[in-house]
Amino acid sequence: MRGRHRRRYRLLSGRRSLSARAYTGRKLRASRAIRAGAWALVAAGIAAPLLRRRVPLPPAGVLAGAALAAPALTVATPRTRARDIGVCALNMWAYLAAYELPHDDPERLRERAALDYPIAIDRLLGLGVPPTLRLQRGLSTPGEINRFERVLVWAHWVWFMVPHASVAYVLLRDPERAAGAAGRMYAVFDLGAVFYWWMPTAPPWYAALNGRLTEHGSPAVRRMMIEYGEEFWGERWPALYDVLGGNPLAAMPSLHFATSLMGAHLLSQVGPVAGAVGWTYAAVLGLALVYVGEHYVADLVGGALLAEVIEANADRAKPTLTRLMRGIEALARLAAGG
Repeated sequence: MRGRHRRRYRLLSGRRSLSARAYTGRKLRASRAIRAGAWALVAAGIAAPLLRRRVPLPPAGVLAGAALAAPALTVATPRTRARDIGVCALNMWAYLAAYELPHDDPERLRERAALDYPIAIDRLLGLGVPPTLRLQRGLSTPGEINRFERVLVWAHWVWFMVPHASVAYVLLRDPERAAGAAGRMYAVFDLGAVFYWWMPTAPPWYAALNGRLTEHGSPAVRRMMIEYGEEFWGERWPALYDVLGGNPLAAMPSLHFATSLMGAHLLSQVGPVAGAVGWTYAAVLGLALVYVGEHYVADLVGGALLAEVIEANADRAKPTLTRLMRGIEALARLAAGG
C-alpha cells in the first residue's frame, strides 16, 4: 500500500511540475510578446514622423503611431529616471509631428488659415491699434535692432529650453511632484496641437506679409527674430530657422506663453525663488512675443486660458489618469513576467 501511495504521489507531483513548467513557459512567452510589441510601437512611433514625406503614410496613422510610443516605452522598460525622460521626449516627438503635419500641404493650410479675427481682437484690446503696431511704432527704429529688442529676441529663443528645464527642476528638487508636473506641462503642448489642426491661425508677421497690417502698401509689422537672427547667426541662420519654423500658421493659442505660465506654476510649487524666476520670465516672454511680431495679444490670452484651465482641473483629471496608468502598469508587469 505504501509503495502504491508513493508511486501515486510521484505521478501527481510530476504532473504538477509539468503543469507548472508549462504555465511558466506560457507566461514567459506572453511577457516576451508584450515586450516585443511595445518595442515595435516605440520604433514605429519614432520612425513614422521621419518617413511620412518619403512613404505615403496617412496623417492619422503618423499621429497614432507617434502618440503610442510613450506609453509603449512605459510597458517595455522598468521605471527609472532615464525612462521618465524618454517618455517625455517621445511625447514631445509626437507633439512636433502634430505641429508640423498640417504644413506638409502648405496650400491647403493657407486656404484654411484665419488671418483677420485676431487682428480685430487686438484692435479692440489696443484701443484701435494692435499692440504689436503700437509697440513697434513707439519704440523701434526701422532697419535697426536695439539692445532692448535683442533681449526680447533672446527671451523668445531660450523658450525652447524653458518648459523642459522647468520639469527637470521639479524632478531634481521635488521628485514626488515630477510626474504631475510633467503631465500638466505636456498636456499644454498636446492640447495646443489640437487647436493648430482645428483652427490654423496666422501670427502678425504672416498677416502683414499677406496684405493685412500694412502701411503704404508695405508690411507694417517687422519680424525682429528674422532680422536679428540673420545678423547674429550669419550663414548658420537658415539651417537654424528650418529647425524652428516647422509651421508658420500655428499661433492660436500661443504655446510659448502657455508653457511659460505652466512652468511658472510648477516652479512656484517647488519654492518662492524659483517661482519668482518663472513668473518674471513669463512676463518678459509675453512682452517679447507681442513686440517682435510673433504673436497677437489675443494669442497670449488663448495660451493663458489653456494653461490655467489645465492647472485648475489637474486634480479632477487625476482619477481618470490613475485608472489609465494602472492599466499601463498592469501591462508592464506582464511584460516583466510578473
